[in-house]
Amino acid sequence: MNCENETGLVGELEKLLARQLELARRGSFAGLEPLAGKGEELAAKITAAGLLEKPENKAGKERLEKLYRDLQLLLSTQKADESERLKSIRNGKKTLAVYRGSV
Repeated sequence: MNCENETGLVGELEKLLARQLELARRGSFAGLEPLAGKGEELAAKITAAGLLEKPENKAGKERLEKLYRDLQLLLSTQKADESERLKSIRNGKKTLAVYRGSV
């Protein structure tokens, strides 16, 4: 694999992760799944070629790590928010059921 192709793979994964972050920030979670599949394929190619272990790719590795951390943090926050909303809805349903039973 030549150096230009190697840099291209890392750059492509960076763009893909940035797009996932953008979609997640907008709450467009349906678009994340196809991108995640592509990201897995790229990450597998990068890992198989050992690209991130090379000293010349240190900056790219750090950018990828940051993007993955940011995405993970954003998704975890969104998940917690959604869990809280579901909990609130369940509590509301239980309250309504109690009121219906007492009437």
